[in-house]
Formats: sequence, structure tokens, C-alpha cells
Amino acid sequence: MPKLLLESSYEKKTLFIAQELLGKFLVRKIGNKIIAGMITETEAYCGPNDLASHASRGRTPRTEIMFGPPGRAYIYMIYGMYYCFNVVTEKENYPAAVLIRGVKIDSVDYKKTNGPGKLCKFLTIDRSLNSRDITVGNGRDHSLLWIEDRGVIIKPSSIQKTPRIGVNYAGKYKNKKWRFLYNF
Repeated sequence: MPKLLLESSYEKKTLFIAQELLGKFLVRKIGNKIIAGMITETEAYCGPNDLASHASRGRTPRTEIMFGPPGRAYIYMIYGMYYCFNVVTEKENYPAAVLIRGVKIDSVDYKKTNGPGKLCKFLTIDRSLNSRDITVGNGRDHSLLWIEDRGVIIKPSSIQKTPRIGVNYAGKYKNKKWRFLYNF
């Protein structure tokens, strides 16, 4: 039986959560249809000193959600055309989040969901879902987006750690191995 991840699941350290989310299922309700995909790739953005994080520029209208309670959706647009979905982590007023970079959906070509923009396009995730509490899922209370634990166990030895993508501007943070992949 799927188990909804509660707010306390996101209060831990971001690097831990980024790995812990591998094998969990990102679930999206669109109308009466529910689509679930196993999370296969994440990236951690850890606090105000992480120069790759939006929060490194301080508290702004765009980043305000990152300073909020854990378990909220932080969604933004890149390149003027692609949305990215993140989960806010750690404690309130400490800006940290995990970017969901890829999901595997049964019977769907992985090339349609193996990047943050592609998965948001496929699952119709956009700014209308920004700041949503993803800890009240399972289709209840008008929830449209949540993460479930369906019992998939990912061994630490099965997790590949690499530098994050597209953060060459981030000084000493550009080479941090804060991107996590599960090669299913």
C-alpha cells in the first residue's frame, strides 16, 4: 500500500533527502487521471551559501517558498520555456530544496521524463502548483501533486553521485557531487 511522505520526511538534511527520494513515486492528478513515476534522479540545493541555489541571492519573491515549511513545491521556469519541480527541505527559514530531475513511468518512453523540464511538461507541472503542500496527497483535499513511498528499496551502492548539471557559475559549489541517480 502506498504511503504518503509527510512533512517530517522533508525536515531532514537535504543531501540525505535527495538520496532518500530515489525510488519514491512522484504522483500527479490531472482531472480524474492519476500518473505516478518512480524518482530516478535528484539534485540537492543546500542553503544560502550554496552558490548554485537560487537562495544564495537572498530572500526574494521568487525564492520565498524555499524559506517556508518543508514539503512544499518550489516550481520555477528556466530558459523562458521549461518548468522545474523542487521539494522544499529542512527547517523553515533555511532555504534548501531537492530538484526532481527524472522519473520512470511504466509504459512511457523514459526519454519523455528523464530531465526536469521534460518531466514537468509530461506531468503538466507549472507555476500554478508552486507552494503547494505535497504532504496532503492521495487525491484528497484537492491535492494535485504528492510523493509516495511504494516500498522500493534503493541500496546506497546503486546510487551514482555526480556534480550537478548547469551550475558552472557556482564557484566552489560547481563540483559538489550533489546530483544523485538510480540506474534502474
